[in-house]
Amino acid sequence: MPYVNIKITREGATTEQKQELISGVTGLLQEVLGKNPKTTFVVIDEVDTDNWGIGGESVTELRKQT
Repeated sequence: MPYVNIKITREGATTEQKQELISGVTGLLQEVLGKNPKTTFVVIDEVDTDNWGIGGESVTELRKQT
């Protein structure tokens, strides 16, 4: 019973894009590892850029620099 947790920043991923991620990851696990899609769980967590840090800075601040 695979459980996959995808974390992305909350910046406008569409419902369709999220569905594609869920379908793609499920299909990949079935293809590569032979896992049953009916028992594969995929969870997408969307995180505010203020709550995601890289190299000691929040993504919000890093995006302001570019």
